[in-house]
Amino acid sequence: MTSHRRTHTGEKPFSCDRCGKSFAQSGNLTIHQRTHTGEKPYHCSDCRMSFTTSGGLISHQRTHTGDQCGKSFAAARNLIVHQRDHTAALTVHQRSHTGVKPHHCSDCGMSFTTSNGLISHQRIHTGEKLYHCSDCGLSFAGLDKLTMHQRVHTERTYSCDQCGKSFAAATNLIVHQRTHTGEKPYSCDQCGKRFTQSAHLTVHQRTHTGEQPYSCDQCGKSFALPGNLTVHKRTHTGEKPYSCDACEDSFATWTALATHKRIHTGEKPYHCSSDCGMSFTSSSDLRRHQRTHTGEKPYSCDQCGKSFIRSDSLAKHKKIHAGEPQSVE
Repeated sequence: MTSHRRTHTGEKPFSCDRCGKSFAQSGNLTIHQRTHTGEKPYHCSDCRMSFTTSGGLISHQRTHTGDQCGKSFAAARNLIVHQRDHTAALTVHQRSHTGVKPHHCSDCGMSFTTSNGLISHQRIHTGEKLYHCSDCGLSFAGLDKLTMHQRVHTERTYSCDQCGKSFAAATNLIVHQRTHTGEKPYSCDQCGKRFTQSAHLTVHQRTHTGEQPYSCDQCGKSFALPGNLTVHKRTHTGEKPYSCDACEDSFATWTALATHKRIHTGEKPYHCSSDCGMSFTSSSDLRRHQRTHTGEKPYSCDQCGKSFIRSDSLAKHKKIHAGEPQSVE
């Protein structure tokens, strides 16, 4: 009776000590806390899958027994139509065991277990983003990505027990925890290099295959990553979405903005390991400087063989061969 009254009063006396979320019943708090601990006490006796709730286990066990949902219908034909939903769901579920991915992307060759998965993926190639966040205006190609993003505004449920950092999705927490454990479960079968995420392995493997599936529709240049294509397209559109709040400068990438801001703050986080003690605002400036110590000159003239520390020095030198006038500094 007391629990029922809370549905009217809105009282939620049971609070999670990890994220602050509150519940009307202690049992719901117990189930919620498993999202933090990862505990899954309900085990399937037919396979190795585990679940946080008994209801989740019962639903799963129907994939083994063939039992359905128990829903009733007045007409037999309506039952037949309804049962097709279960058949389709079972077919998709079984692919998690068999690894069958019958839906293939014609642009990059990636495969998916469901047609919806393929449709969502293809938006990476088209740039279409149908789902918009009402809080900040960001757009996403998939509803699942929007749902995950919106937790940034409302709650961060999954917290790291080592550093306290919180995440909107359990999978993001699992990946983050590998920064503490050093675990890298994804290994390249060509060079042995290991990665914390399967997506990072996929991108790395393109260094061996040379695959660049993301092409610019304006100039034809190809890229291994969709994000690199997005940044490249800004060279055509002139778009610079990242603005400095200290001056009027804008930039095509967030990293370029972050580097620029150090002009205002005076921060120089990249330090030379030699005895000179110099520091720099960007890693590229540090690399150029280190060549003064190592003597490395990676930029060579294809006409006379002369080498230079900086690419702009090579470009200036090439004007001598072209007969162009030299600027006086």
